[in-house]
Amino acid sequence: MAIFNRAVVSLPGRERIARHLHDGQVFIHATAEETGGVLGMWETFSAPGTGPAPHMHTRETEVFRVIAGAYRFWCGNEVIDAPLGTTVVLPPNVPHAWKNISDATGRMMAVVTPGGFEHFFMELERTGANTPAAIRSVQERFGLVDVEMEVELYDQDRHLAVYRSGEG
Repeated sequence: MAIFNRAVVSLPGRERIARHLHDGQVFIHATAEETGGVLGMWETFSAPGTGPAPHMHTRETEVFRVIAGAYRFWCGNEVIDAPLGTTVVLPPNVPHAWKNISDATGRMMAVVTPGGFEHFFMELERTGANTPAAIRSVQERFGLVDVEMEVELYDQDRHLAVYRSGEG
């Protein structure tokens, strides 16, 4: 791990912008290279009802702070409703997912430790990966594993649906 001995500053309008798998947008604020490997940090924007498919990280702990909207998290067998101001810490190697359950675009700050996973979003952007095979290739390089896990969410018409990884 490199030495981390100077401030990392992410100024408004100068963030590195990438995309999320669920058509959300990600602003990268700090990378592992900038923090000596200690952490990576980004801000994620997600439309109502959207979020990643159930998955788990094999390398890092994720920390989320809800800064706009409300979210629902699934972590193992737990269901956690996370209104504005909530912080959720997700351990490595535990299946999880999250969805924006508010009626407007939601925002969360996210931190991973150790850092490095923030490059996943930049790699999606750089490669334009948009097929299951191309996305899976990027996921494998970053220790991201799709898992079987049922999560309940509401569709656009507010009908309850069950989502399983690998399904639309």
